[in-house]
Amino acid sequence: MRSDLIFGALTHVNNRYQLCQLASKATRKLHKPNTRLQDTTNEVLDRFKDTVPMENGAETEVESTGVERRAA
Repeated sequence: MRSDLIFGALTHVNNRYQLCQLASKATRKLHKPNTRLQDTTNEVLDRFKDTVPMENGAETEVESTGVERRAA
C-alpha cells in the first residue's frame, strides 16, 4: 500500500513537500517506457524507505553543474 511506503520514506525525509519533490524527480528519471507510472513511483518510495535520498544528492547536484563563483 502506498501510504506505508510514504510513511517509511518519511523516516529519512522530514518534510512532506520535500519528499514529494524528490519522489517526482526520481520517478521522472527512473521511469521506463511501457511500464506503469504507479509502479515506478512505488519503487522510488521503496528505495527512499531503505536509503537516505538527500545524503549526497544536494552536494553532487551543485558540483555537477561546474559553475564557478567569482568575486566581483
